[in-house]
Amino acid sequence: MHILLVEDDDRVAAALRPALHRHGITTTRLDRGRGAVDHLPGVDVVLLDLGLPDIDGVDVCRAIRQVSDVPVIVVSARGEVDDRILGLHSGADDYLVKPYDIGELVARVHAVCRRRGTPAAGGPAGGEVVVEGVRIDLDRHVVTVDEVEVSLTRKEFQVLALLAAARGTVCTRSRIVAEVWGRSWPGANRTLDVHVATLRTKLGQADLVQTVRGVGYRLGVPAPTAE
Repeated sequence: MHILLVEDDDRVAAALRPALHRHGITTTRLDRGRGAVDHLPGVDVVLLDLGLPDIDGVDVCRAIRQVSDVPVIVVSARGEVDDRILGLHSGADDYLVKPYDIGELVARVHAVCRRRGTPAAGGPAGGEVVVEGVRIDLDRHVVTVDEVEVSLTRKEFQVLALLAAARGTVCTRSRIVAEVWGRSWPGANRTLDVHVATLRTKLGQADLVQTVRGVGYRLGVPAPTAE
C-alpha cells in the first residue's frame, strides 16, 4: 500500500513514515498542499493535515475530490466538532485528531480501503486461505480443519482472518487490537494473547499462528512432525 502524506511538520513526518513502513505501508510526503493532486496516481490513501503553510487542508481535500475518489483521512490537531464536520463535508472519508495511536491510524487506513473496495496492504478482503489442512473462508466466515468445521467466536475469527489475509507477513499487536477491537486499553495485549492461545487449541496446530517476539503474530506453515 502507498500513502500520500501531506504534512508540513518535519517532526511528525519523520516519526510517522518509519512507523507506517513497519506496517508494510510506503509513503510519499509533501510539506505543502499545492500540487497534491499531481501526486495522486498510484496512491491508495491520502493522509491530510489541515494546517498547511500555503493553503488550507480543507481546500486541498476539495481539490482532490474534484479529480479522484481516493480515500482521504484528515489527520489534524483541529479537534473541535465544527472542524471535523467541515473536514468530512469537504470530502474526507475519516477524521483523526492528533495526537493519535499509530495502530488506530493503520486500522482506519484499512477501514477506508475496505469501504472503498480498495485492496488494503496485507492481502485481499475475501477469498480462501488454505494452510496445512486449515481452510479459512474469508467471505463465508467459515474455518475447517481437515474438512471438519471448527467453531470460533467472532473475535477469534477476526484475528485469524486478519492473519490469513496478511499471507504470511507479520501483523503487529497494535494493528490486530485496533482492527479487531477498534480500540486499545491497558490489558489489550493480554486479551489478544488469550485469543491466540484459544485459536491454537481449536485449530489443533500450536505453531500455525506464530509469535514474532516483540512485534506481533503471523500465519505460518507448521513445522513437520518428526516420525
